[in-house]
Amino acid sequence: MAAKANIVIDQGSDFSTTLTITDENDNILDLTGYSANAHIRRHYTSETAKVLGCTFAADRTSGRLTLSFGSEISAGMESGRYVYDVEILSGLNTRSRLVEGICTITPEVTRA
Repeated sequence: MAAKANIVIDQGSDFSTTLTITDENDNILDLTGYSANAHIRRHYTSETAKVLGCTFAADRTSGRLTLSFGSEISAGMESGRYVYDVEILSGLNTRSRLVEGICTITPEVTRA
């Protein structure tokens, strides 16, 4: 079962957060051979998605996965409520949803 976590991204700003992935026994998961995908959508059935960048730590045995989103992408999104999730795929093609939740884009006031 995926963890639930809501995130807030400031419109027009860069966003980054790092997850430490653990197994069902709370042991750090070795992410060697894994790939990851993460999307943000206006609603669950939306055909349009923004991609959250997924970068593994250089030492994949640390279980760390960083999610990132550039300011140029967030600047082009309307403020409001979205949904997101993060999935990993093992080298054995086992897909797991790690985390899901609400992503709130807060409106930008300053525009350079």
